Amino acid sequence: MAEKLDTCQQDVAEVMNQMSDSDRVVELLARRNAELASLLEIGKTLISSLELRDVLQAIMSQVERLLQPKTWSLLLVDSESGDLCFEIAVSPVAQELKGIRLKMGEGIAGWVALSGQPLLISDVTKDNRFANHVAEEVEYPVSSILCVPLKIRDRVLGVIELINTFGERSFVDDDLPLLGAVADFAAIAIDNANNYKRVSELVVTDDLTGLNNARHFHELLEYELERSRRYKSQVSLLFFDLDYFKTVNDRYGHLVGSRMIAEVGQLVKRHIRSSDRAARYGGDEYVIVLPNTGKQGTIAVANNLLERFRANPFMTDSNERIAITASFGAATFPDDAIDRTSLIRAADSAMYEAKEAGRNCLRYFSGDATRIMS
Repeated sequence: MAEKLDTCQQDVAEVMNQMSDSDRVVELLARRNAELASLLEIGKTLISSLELRDVLQAIMSQVERLLQPKTWSLLLVDSESGDLCFEIAVSPVAQELKGIRLKMGEGIAGWVALSGQPLLISDVTKDNRFANHVAEEVEYPVSSILCVPLKIRDRVLGVIELINTFGERSFVDDDLPLLGAVADFAAIAIDNANNYKRVSELVVTDDLTGLNNARHFHELLEYELERSRRYKSQVSLLFFDLDYFKTVNDRYGHLVGSRMIAEVGQLVKRHIRSSDRAARYGGDEYVIVLPNTGKQGTIAVANNLLERFRANPFMTDSNERIAITASFGAATFPDDAIDRTSLIRAADSAMYEAKEAGRNCLRYFSGDATRIMS
């Protein structure tokens, strides 16, 4: 009897083990199905939109559903400084994180970006790569971190970083390939968006100055005029070209002349409002569209630029200073013109009056004549 009892107990134990193994298989299959479903959703999102932030948010929402991080962030490499910047952060301290930058190699995220290798840290207090000053700066405790690079063609674009977890679940090694697959999708999305942006900019941007090109200027001006008609506001136009610029080309060569044209474009871009639109019209001619701006505001913008030109140290390759000034003409819609063509003609006419008045000044269109405004 005892032997039979022992045998029964062994059989029960074996069945229980089999059931336990079966449950684990079912649980694993359920998770794999969830992962596949999420990757499919990410794939659909990837081909349905070129709006980078929307795509990244959709990708990260799937990560949040599968891996349940307590907080997460996506950091991108700044193309100019090379620093890591917080692009998206879901965290109680998201606003504080927005202003923080990490150098390549700094902290877990910096290490992953520099090495291009994923990293799972179960206890950050035992890893000297952890940038504790960041956690202290934003006053947020960190325990575990899962971090993977966003790579495409062996180039690191940023990192995805998951911090802590909900409940009792901890990050495990099996989470790395899943997050790595998601990171590949995110890298493709970022690369696609960057390529689209570059192509779009080529269509509307002047190669030399980085300002809008002449074709796009006409579209911008027409758009602003239509808004002006709808909201009964004003749009002003500044038209200017550089004084005696042919002598710069003749004396210093066209390479220096081209550099001066580019520097003027950058100076203009730095010293106009974010709502204003500047373009290179052709040669050494430039135009600036000033939305919601009347005559006094336009005069202020033009006079500021005149002073900037006079003060800016334009230099040749041999460090010889070149004095570059400009002649400005201005006109306002609807006061001085009825449409795009007549507004351009009015501002252009005023600019030639400025040249006849001695250059390096502004003239404002007023019917058949012009007025000295500077």
